[in-house]
Amino acid sequence: MNLLLKDILNMAEVRFAQEGCLSPRLDAELLFYHMMDRDKSWLFLHYGDELDDKTCEEYFRLVDMRAGGMPLQYITGSQEFMGLPFRVNERVLIPRQDTELLVERALAILAGRKVPMGGFQILDLCCGSGAIAVSLAYHLKEAKKKTSITASDVSPEALGVAKANAQINGVFKQIRFVEGDLFAAFPKNRKGRGKQQFDLIVSNPPYIPTGVLPTLMREVRDHEPMLALDGGPDGLDFYIRILGEAYLHLAKDGVLLLEIGHDQGQVLPLLVEAAGAYGPAEVIKDLSGNDRLVIIKPTTGTDPARGTDTLAEK
Repeated sequence: MNLLLKDILNMAEVRFAQEGCLSPRLDAELLFYHMMDRDKSWLFLHYGDELDDKTCEEYFRLVDMRAGGMPLQYITGSQEFMGLPFRVNERVLIPRQDTELLVERALAILAGRKVPMGGFQILDLCCGSGAIAVSLAYHLKEAKKKTSITASDVSPEALGVAKANAQINGVFKQIRFVEGDLFAAFPKNRKGRGKQQFDLIVSNPPYIPTGVLPTLMREVRDHEPMLALDGGPDGLDFYIRILGEAYLHLAKDGVLLLEIGHDQGQVLPLLVEAAGAYGPAEVIKDLSGNDRLVIIKPTTGTDPARGTDTLAEK
């Protein structure tokens, strides 16, 4: 017997609620939009339509996947970020709204600066899906600011997704993709400084403590890549490594902008101070009042590792 559209949506909603999904009704509708390539206005007009068996079977197959814990974005293969469409799969983290604050702050920093002759040089470390790099490239292009962006990641699979997203959003020519472990892919000159100097380095690195990973929501724990989540025993491994080298790759007046966990706003400034190559860190809160970003600027003082005025060297 065929079912009405409103009936299968109600059945999906009930099941999602039983499985602990946070937005059962919305998930039920979004799955249907995806399957039928329709929108909310179409759904409103056809709410009482009768669906054939094949359509019902395909819909309930998707419902099974979502009820089993697979994130909706991996089922639909897409996620919006900064008003742009992004392709996502289990090789990359799903872009979060929290990270839009990082992009917005990066754009604000650059908005107050004169564009260098060669354009702004930006590095996105741990780029994942490319959400940050692609969004920066797109919005700086819209603002007619010449920009060259380098997006790097240790995962070749993630870089494949990032490249696809750059193509989708029309900024592939503005981004250079590099495979490597943080700064390992960026050569240095004889004086130890990076051969390429960046006006802005941004990163949303892995920052979840290893022991916390088993307690995450099952959608995250069972489906999103651990490589992009695990920040080591205290969640700080990547910050320590980034701070250990970032100043060597920052141009004069360059800025390092990092996303952080909500409970890391007190320890990050201490790490910055301990690194010995930066001024005081500025912690930025998100709209919920949680610590979310750290803005860091290198000093023109001494390289703590070599005892030389590296920032004055070329």
